[in-house]
Amino acid sequence: MPSAQAARAAMVASLRHGDATLDGTARALQVSARTLQRHLGRMGTSHSELLAEVRLDIACRLLADSGKRLSDIAKILGYANASSFSRSFARLMKIQPIFYRRLQLARKQEITRPRGRPHAIVR
Repeated sequence: MPSAQAARAAMVASLRHGDATLDGTARALQVSARTLQRHLGRMGTSHSELLAEVRLDIACRLLADSGKRLSDIAKILGYANASSFSRSFARLMKIQPIFYRRLQLARKQEITRPRGRPHAIVR
């Protein structure tokens, strides 16, 4: 039986091919869809929950590390449009994707910004 890690990897690959369905994931893992459902159920999750986690992880990375437009990110993740992606992201993260991106950029700038002027040694 595939591990959760293998299922996630198969979902990432299926997103790249535009087939992030239960059947597509099962096919990639070379098991039946019903077997995959049962296995994920025993692990306390479902295909839709795992797919939401995978999409969210990819979305966070793309928002933080790329200048891709929301519509491009939505397409990569298999959403019908940017609006669907934005609603889903906001529901899960409690923040709009554009504001998440701004926060991440501000944090990166904070990390790379020098911390004040060096103090002169007084004798």
